[in-house]
Amino acid sequence: MTHPAKVLRAARKATGTSSGRGYSSGTKRALVQSATRLFADHGYAGTSLDEVVAASRVTKGAFYHHFPSKLALFDAVFTELQEAAIRSIRAAFDAESDPWEQARAGLRAYLDVSRETEYRRICMQEAPVALGQEAFAESERAASLGFVNDAVDRLVDDIGEVAVDREALAAVFYGAIRSSAEFVAESSDPDLASARVAESIDVILTGLRTLGQLVGD
Repeated sequence: MTHPAKVLRAARKATGTSSGRGYSSGTKRALVQSATRLFADHGYAGTSLDEVVAASRVTKGAFYHHFPSKLALFDAVFTELQEAAIRSIRAAFDAESDPWEQARAGLRAYLDVSRETEYRRICMQEAPVALGQEAFAESERAASLGFVNDAVDRLVDDIGEVAVDREALAAVFYGAIRSSAEFVAESSDPDLASARVAESIDVILTGLRTLGQLVGD
């Protein structure tokens, strides 16, 4: 049996869903937009291919010209939402110059994204099941870990004298951010949950910065 992660990698290569390029075909664009709405409303299992085709006003033949399966379409939707989220987070991060404020801004932007209905339902709730845990985790790491590594490098450079394992710290922050986003997404009051998470992360960042200042003194 072919491994699901390998199937998805092959589908991404064939459809261009991991390249970050825009869609050259209006039909493909319509399919992705319609599928995004339907997957957000009904989930992956609750959305039929017939519904996607009808909402997009295309034929099944046109669908199969662009995507080999409903799973490949879902992966395209997931990838587009994920890449848009990273662009939003990166923009918030880059708007600040102080590394500690950059980390806070990036986190708040991620929490904001996690409260968005489409991202929360498709990327956080449906994707681990539809894509499989391995393919989902692989995509998450590819999209997010580079940004986390960048943020950690800047924090560690700023605290200077404290000996910190950057790779380990990045893994800790990555896990904390993912868990925080899930906490917000699953909450009955996402706004309150987001505020609680932001306060908690602020405490951690303040402690790390204070440690660096104490050692430096």
